[in-house]
Amino acid sequence: MPFKIAHFGLPLAAVLLRRDGHDVCLSVRPPIDAPGARRLLRESPATRVLDAPPGLGRAPARAFEERVTRELERLRPELIVSWFWTRRIPAAWLALATHGGIGAHPSLLPRHRGPNPYFAAIDAGDRETGVTVHALTSEYDDGDRLLARAIAVGERDSWQLARALDRPSLALLREVVGGFARGAPPERHPQPVEGVTWAPEPEGEALRVSWDWPTDRVLRRIRALAPVPGLAIDVEGLEMFVTRARPAVAFPSALEPGEAAVVGVPPVLILRTGDGAVSVERAVFAAASDGPDAALGRDELGRAVEKHLAGRNTDRVG
Repeated sequence: MPFKIAHFGLPLAAVLLRRDGHDVCLSVRPPIDAPGARRLLRESPATRVLDAPPGLGRAPARAFEERVTRELERLRPELIVSWFWTRRIPAAWLALATHGGIGAHPSLLPRHRGPNPYFAAIDAGDRETGVTVHALTSEYDDGDRLLARAIAVGERDSWQLARALDRPSLALLREVVGGFARGAPPERHPQPVEGVTWAPEPEGEALRVSWDWPTDRVLRRIRALAPVPGLAIDVEGLEMFVTRARPAVAFPSALEPGEAAVVGVPPVLILRTGDGAVSVERAVFAAASDGPDAALGRDELGRAVEKHLAGRNTDRVG
């Protein structure tokens, strides 16, 4: 008999689990336009689909929770599967599935629990990160580990790291669900208390750098914040978000940490750090109306900043 699954999160996982032969009886989707939604409806018309409300108001949330509860009580799935579902799945819902629930988290748990492990792994200088399929509990990301797979972080930014983890995340999730369906789920390993770190969404000081930092540290922060929101800087009143940079091969020796210069032909924006400098390769002006798509490359950016400075060669970066 097909293994009966209630899926929460981005619909691509539900599509793939359905293609593996499982009965995806319920798909609860987040309030975003995500790949796989049309394919799921086309390939699995019997699947009951619910869409989470976009807001967190009490009335819509309560009505949504009641609908999900009714469907779980009616369908009685064997397993709840979560893939990029960003809200807590209540213990009462997990109790309505024979085997509880599992989820795929894009880090090597217990390191970087929380909503933004991509930023955390890059900013911390981790050499590797990965995916952990774990049992769902009433708390975020603290359930027993079932399977994990590591990849190198390399020089990726947050978006690139997220994309690099998608395939191993789906592969491990399908492998674990297949084990449950065969009656041979992976062995459970409680997460150790040692090594637990939290990965919140960056805010406050995490959105900035200290220009006294070494170049490598500055570049990690830029990659961790890229492509959105980027590192906010101000050069003589010209506000921008830096989304890509690299170590500068040469820079004016008179610059002090936190100062900027436009040098070379074509002109390049240089930012002085504690032990060197970085060359800005890509940035978005704060006044741009088209978001990341309005990003300027190194040469175009350098010319724009040079024109703005109107002959002034250095200034302190905000």
